[in-house]
Amino acid sequence: MPVISVRIPQLGEGLQEALLVEFLKQPGDVVKRDEPIYVMETDKATTDVESPYDGKLVEWTVETGTVLQIGAEIGKMEVAEGVKEMAAGHGPPAADEPAKVEPAPAKPTEAKVGTAVRRAKVAIPPRTRKYLKEKGLMDVADQIPADGSKLMPADIDRYIAAQGGTESGEEFDKLDLPQSQIVLNYRLSRGTQVCVPVTVMNEIEWGVLETTRAAVKEQGGPTAFGMSCWAVVQAMKKHDKFRSAMAADGKSLKVFKRINLGVAVALPGDLMVTAVIRGADTMDQAAFFKAFVEQVVAARDGNDQADESTTITVSNIGKAGMRCGIPAIVAPAMATLAIGETYSHPVPKDDGFEFRRMVIATMSFDHRIANGVGAANFLNDVRQEIESFEYSGN
Repeated sequence: MPVISVRIPQLGEGLQEALLVEFLKQPGDVVKRDEPIYVMETDKATTDVESPYDGKLVEWTVETGTVLQIGAEIGKMEVAEGVKEMAAGHGPPAADEPAKVEPAPAKPTEAKVGTAVRRAKVAIPPRTRKYLKEKGLMDVADQIPADGSKLMPADIDRYIAAQGGTESGEEFDKLDLPQSQIVLNYRLSRGTQVCVPVTVMNEIEWGVLETTRAAVKEQGGPTAFGMSCWAVVQAMKKHDKFRSAMAADGKSLKVFKRINLGVAVALPGDLMVTAVIRGADTMDQAAFFKAFVEQVVAARDGNDQADESTTITVSNIGKAGMRCGIPAIVAPAMATLAIGETYSHPVPKDDGFEFRRMVIATMSFDHRIANGVGAANFLNDVRQEIESFEYSGN
């Protein structure tokens, strides 16, 4: 039985890359054509990708959490005699005919001029043009061979290596990013491409949480930040928009029935992943704070837990000594809420002043999903939940 490649199909107009989220089938599984076999995250939505063939899955050739080019090989399948490999970046064949081999795009014609290689003009995407400028290679762009119809950053790296260049030297060293940072960068880029970010902030009295934390600390009770995350969940129950995601058509919202709260987790080396407390709205305090600790510990292994249903991520920037900061929206979330460092705020009284413990809560949200009044009402409810927090102790 022949073994052929499974490649990522075109998932949207103009889309060049996507994030591999999950495998739905395992090596050895027999699958039918059009049966979902893996999940990809794009700048539009999270998508179940269907098998282009009938056959048996032999292996996955990449790992989840990897950003991949459209058309890249993702796995291999054993298929019937006569079935041909689907062309890279194309959808599955029509249901009444086997897949046909599409001719690969012709490589640009090349002619040697001295020691340089010149070729017919090929498309240079904006990110490649930026990369060329960073490397100081715009003047020789037409001399860099492209492995396809478009010049990509990988082509530039190969050209530098072939010229005897190096990415390290006396002035700098090139360090490969860890996979968790690559995933975060992909999601941050998505946020800038598809979200319309707006930021609101509010001062919140923190005294109740500090007092409660002092009372439960020795018994291993929740942190004040954990209590604030509980308060966010209670506010989310009242605001559908803040447990929603924009549908791929841009004309409707997916309103999730459960609250899967994201919590930003800092890792050594200035890295960050997201822990997720799933079904947080169904939990009592004891279950919530237990899940909070477990998911944060799991995230510290470097495994990001966020998906499309993680609509809000809460970040404890106060732990880093920051009183206030404007957070980025890390797609697929529709909002990021940053809780700042506690401080003492003077409040006038008839006989002078009293000092109250406060934090600044700053929230960036996607204006396509929620408007300013809705965001203000939500943040006011978060404040009310924090200021009136009561620990059940069970």
